Amino acid sequence: MASRESSVTNGDSSASISPYDCIFEGCQLPVCLRSETMDEEEWPMAEIISKKCDSNGQWRFYVHYNSYNKRLDEWVTADKLDIDHIQLPRKESKSQTSTAAAALIKNTSRAVSPDVTISGASSPLPSSGETVISSSRRSSVALGRKRKNENDNSSEPVGGESSPAQLPPQTGSMHRPIGTHASDDVVTRMKNIEMLELGRHRIKPWYFSPYPQELTTEPVIYLCEFCLKYMKSLTCLARHRTKCNIFHPPGNEIYRKDTISFFEIDGRKNKAYSQNLCLLAKLFLDHKTLYYDTDPFLFYIMTEYDEHGFHIVGYFSKEKESSEDYNVACILTLPCYQRKGYGKLLIEFSYELSKIEGKTGSPEKPLSDLGLLSYRSYWTQTLLEVLINMKNQEDETIPFVTINELCEQTSIRKDDVTSTLQYHNLIHYYKGQYVISLSNEILEHHERSMAKRKIRIDPKCIQWTPKDWSRRGKW
Repeated sequence: MASRESSVTNGDSSASISPYDCIFEGCQLPVCLRSETMDEEEWPMAEIISKKCDSNGQWRFYVHYNSYNKRLDEWVTADKLDIDHIQLPRKESKSQTSTAAAALIKNTSRAVSPDVTISGASSPLPSSGETVISSSRRSSVALGRKRKNENDNSSEPVGGESSPAQLPPQTGSMHRPIGTHASDDVVTRMKNIEMLELGRHRIKPWYFSPYPQELTTEPVIYLCEFCLKYMKSLTCLARHRTKCNIFHPPGNEIYRKDTISFFEIDGRKNKAYSQNLCLLAKLFLDHKTLYYDTDPFLFYIMTEYDEHGFHIVGYFSKEKESSEDYNVACILTLPCYQRKGYGKLLIEFSYELSKIEGKTGSPEKPLSDLGLLSYRSYWTQTLLEVLINMKNQEDETIPFVTINELCEQTSIRKDDVTSTLQYHNLIHYYKGQYVISLSNEILEHHERSMAKRKIRIDPKCIQWTPKDWSRRGKW
C-alpha cells in the first residue's frame, strides 16, 4: 500500500515539489504499523502530529495511531505513509462538542443493596424473602434487601467504573478534564526522550516528560538508580556514582520480606528525589500532571534487594490529606518489571496500609488502561477469596454478609466492590433479593489466577504507624 513519491514541475523551473510537502499537522491517513508481536503489516489510520526534514533532505513524520494507545506513537519515514487516502482535518462544530459532552453524563448507575447472603449448592432454600439461586453447578451469594423501585430504569455501571454523576471531583495529581487530552499542544503530545538507562536496564519511554531540553537531544539519558538524578552521559553517571553514597531510596523502610522492601518518602523532606521520581513516572503515565509540587504527597517505593543495593521496581503515591480518602494518587510498575506480579503487590500494599488506618480506600480516577486492568483483577481476586472462604466455613448453613462487611474486610470502597461484581455479571436480582452467583468456570479461573501470585504482602512485616496530618501545623 506504500505510495510512490512524485514530482510537479512548474514551467522551466527545475525544482520539484514532493507530495509530502503538502502533509501538515492534523491530517489523517493510513500508516504502516508493524511491531515485534505482529506477523503482518497493518495500515491503521493515524494522525500527523509533527514533521521534520532530516540532514539528508528526507521527511520524517510523528504519528499517532487512532485506534492505539499513545505509547505506540513514533517517528516514521515517508515510505510508511499512504497519501492516496489522506484526510484533511475538519473543524468540529460546537453542537457536536456539546452532544458528546452530554452523552458522557447521560447514564446513572443503580445502587446495589448492601445486604448479602452466601449459600452453597447443596444448602436448603431459605424462607420467602431470602430466596437464592441454587443448582448443582453453581454456588450463590444472595443480597437480602428488596429493590426500592421495581420500575427503576436506570442503568448499572459498565466496565467497572462509576457513572459520571457519581464520580468524585478529580482534583489530585491525576486530574484531567472530561473530554480533553492531558495536554493539547504539539510539544507535550510527542515523546521527547528516545531511550532511558536505569541501572542494568535500558527502557524505551512511552510518553512525554518535562526533562531539561538539553537532554532531549541525547540518544540516551542516564539515571542513577538510587537517587534518580538524570545525566546526559556515562561519564557523568560514573562521576556521580563516586559521590553518591546511597544504595536505597531516602526515607524510612517500612516493610521487608525476602528481597522485597518498601520505603516511605515524604515529598516535603525529600523534594529532589520526589521530583526526579515524578519525572521518571511521567515517561510511562500519560495522565500524570504532578511534577514539582510534591509537598502534599507521600511516596511508597517498592525495591528489590541484591548485593548491589535496593533497586526500584515501582511506586505509588498518596495525598497526606485526601478529602475523598483516596489511598493511591499515582501507581507505576517500571516496564522492565511488569508481568511479574509486582503491580498487584503494590496495590495489595496500599490496601494493607488502609486496613491499618481503619479506612476504605480507592485509587484516584481516571485510571490508565493498564492500571484499570490491574485494579479490576485485584478487586476480583480479593472479593472472590473472601466469599469463597466464608462459604467454606459455613458448609451446612447459609452464611450472610453485607457489602459493608466486605468493604471492612478488604478496605475496598463500596462503589469499587459493586462495580466489580457488575462487571463480571456476578450479581443478579431474583425474587426480591440480590444474588451473587459463582459458577464453576469463575472458581476455576480464580484458582488459576491465585496460583500465579507467587508473592504476597505479609501484614506482619509492615512496620508503619499512620500520622494524622490534619493536626500537624505544617507538612
